[in-house]
Amino acid sequence: MGELMIRNVDDETVQQISSRARRHGRSIEHEVLTLLRDGLAAERAVVLQDRVARVARIAAMVPKSIMQTDSVDLIREDRDR
Repeated sequence: MGELMIRNVDDETVQQISSRARRHGRSIEHEVLTLLRDGLAAERAVVLQDRVARVARIAAMVPKSIMQTDSVDLIREDRDR
């Protein structure tokens, strides 16, 4: 497992993390790791939501009345030429 050292952290930030760690019954190291994991998970969730929204917008552009050809069939047809 890797290690990470963060330097030049202002006193207020250290105090806030220390207070959070005490409230949650964790070490400062565990609290920082939890904050990093939660932040990264939240970012992944936003990216996923963005992708889902983009897919929905693209799907909305395709008329429902027109039957869409399966891409597998198109690829097979092209390969068989």
